[in-house]
Amino acid sequence: MNPNYMDLSYGDLALAAALIAINGVLSLWLKLGLERKLLWASVRTVVQLLLVGHILAWVFRFDRWYVVLALMVVMTVIAGLAASKRGNRTYLGMRTDAMASISLSSWLVMGLALFVIIRIRPWYTPQYAIPILGMILGNTLTGVSLGLERMTEELIARREQVDLLLSLGATRWEAARLPAVQAVRAGMIPTLNAMSVVGVVSLPGMMTGQVLAGQSPLQAVRYQIVVMFLIAAASALGTTMAVMATYWRLFSPDHRLRSERLQVRSASQS
Repeated sequence: MNPNYMDLSYGDLALAAALIAINGVLSLWLKLGLERKLLWASVRTVVQLLLVGHILAWVFRFDRWYVVLALMVVMTVIAGLAASKRGNRTYLGMRTDAMASISLSSWLVMGLALFVIIRIRPWYTPQYAIPILGMILGNTLTGVSLGLERMTEELIARREQVDLLLSLGATRWEAARLPAVQAVRAGMIPTLNAMSVVGVVSLPGMMTGQVLAGQSPLQAVRYQIVVMFLIAAASALGTTMAVMATYWRLFSPDHRLRSERLQVRSASQS
């Protein structure tokens, strides 16, 4: 343990949590109506992170491949469910598409990281496998959810243009290409923005954590570079898979837009 590392007490956490009062005051002053959401989000943050901390501490001590794998599967399922709940429109099979896109892209990139790039032995070492997958999943979730949202909204907004192209003899891909490109671009922008300012405007969490734990800043930077490229690859793959899955769901083999399959999301689906 680094002798300069400072342990935080629950009292320190309480002092930090008091800062959320700034958000509450601003909400009241500007009449945003976010007080309850802020309180609920704050409580969830504390409870979820403390729970995860205890679970990870147990997993690290137990150190068995099937326990690590089970936790990683649970993380993936939660990410897939969360990605399918964004946006005002949905269609039958969106949850499956989101789950498949996030799972395939995230696990593929994570596998390359653990077996080829970092070469962890054994691969299920929890201090590497779980954080790396978590960072990949979190960012891929954002890309997939934005891609799905943008694709469905673009198809509704451009429905007349799409139908016109199809009626003039265009293939379903020719008609869907522009909405699909816009959707993939929307899903990739957050990662590209983060990459453009990393180390200049923001210091990423993984790098900061390693430095606080006493790791060499240069070594921490190397890990962060690897993670940023892993995130970029997984996010691009996941977003593209999700958008293409939406395309296959909403365009029939006989080159028709099945706009009736798109439904406005109900409150219970949010």
